[in-house]
Amino acid sequence: MKKLIFLTNDDGYQSKGLLSMRETLIKAGFEVVTVTPDRNMSGTSHSLTFTRPLKIVKLEENFYYVADGTPADCVHLGLNVILEGKKPDLLVSGINTGPNIGNDVFYSGTVGAAREGTLFDIPSIAFSVGSSKNPNYPEIAEVGLKIVKAVMLKGLPKGVFLNVNIPTIPKNQIKGFLLTKQGRSAYKEEIVKYLSPSKEEYYWIGGEEALLEECQPGTDYTAVKEGFVSITPIKLDLTDHLAIETLDKENFLSEIMRF
Repeated sequence: MKKLIFLTNDDGYQSKGLLSMRETLIKAGFEVVTVTPDRNMSGTSHSLTFTRPLKIVKLEENFYYVADGTPADCVHLGLNVILEGKKPDLLVSGINTGPNIGNDVFYSGTVGAAREGTLFDIPSIAFSVGSSKNPNYPEIAEVGLKIVKAVMLKGLPKGVFLNVNIPTIPKNQIKGFLLTKQGRSAYKEEIVKYLSPSKEEYYWIGGEEALLEECQPGTDYTAVKEGFVSITPIKLDLTDHLAIETLDKENFLSEIMRF
């Protein structure tokens, strides 16, 4: 029986990265159910929609989009409505049209979808390219397939998903795969101010390519910059357990009680 992969993204159902990954997974012999937003939903992180109804639209067999839905909405509805609670063997999010490194993991809808899959206790992987400049998505999907097969075979620790960034270079020039830590990150924030014809101010929040000086050895960004595939394990539990011990030793709670 074929292994079932749930495929989603944050760039919408027409994304070249998504379509390349879908084709590659199907050719590799997997059953692939694809549920995506209807358009680019980058930067939506792990948000779920509670303030309006959502509509599922079927494009073709095993391929759907959620009108006005976030990536996490797509996972939530895909698992509970389309698959009717049937648990896939793996969730794949991407391939994203740009990198998701460093602090991007807090904003990224691609990563948010993988996090949502992990909440459902499904092994999950978020795939992104190291640069948005002319990525060869079919080749990148072939590289990603190696990681998919490894996770299918070995599994992942409970409560952990993988954030993968693949360099935008020819496949035969990739130096290998590295387990990395989340970098500090990485974008030089840019806010552009505009004036409307009625002289009203409005703003566009964007970013530029990651800056080398922000990187440290062993991080996601450094790995990609040096031509390696970065594989960063991300856990659901964000608690800083060492900080709990430190605050306890410093009698932090006793200080609160003094006020």
